[in-house]
Amino acid sequence: MLKSIRKFENLHIACWLLKDTCWVLDMRVLGVIMIFPTLFLAFFITFKFRKIVSEFYHNLAVCFWIMANTIWMLGEFYYDDTLRPLATVFFITGLLVLMVYYVFIYRKLSAFQDSRE
Repeated sequence: MLKSIRKFENLHIACWLLKDTCWVLDMRVLGVIMIFPTLFLAFFITFKFRKIVSEFYHNLAVCFWIMANTIWMLGEFYYDDTLRPLATVFFITGLLVLMVYYVFIYRKLSAFQDSRE
C-alpha cells in the first residue's frame, strides 16, 4: 500500500510547492487554482491512510496546515491580510491533532506494544 500512495505523496508535494511559489510570486489566479489539487491530494492521502493510526493523524494535521496556509494566502491576495487570525485557528487545530495523537494514542499504542514483548 505504501508504494501505491508514494506517487500521490510526491505529486502532492509538487502541487503544494507550486501553490506556495505562486503565493510568493503574487500569481493569484494560478495560486488559487492550485488550492484544489493540493487539498484534494492531502485529503485523499489522509483517507487512504485511515487504517494506519499514526499516518492518519499526521496526514490530518497536514490537511489543517494546508487549509491554514490557503486561508493565509487568500487573505494576503484578496482581503488585506485580515484572514490571518482564521488561519491561526487551523494551524492550532493541526497542532491539537498531533497533541491528541502523542498524548493519548501514541502512549497507549506504545504501552500495548511493550506489553506484547
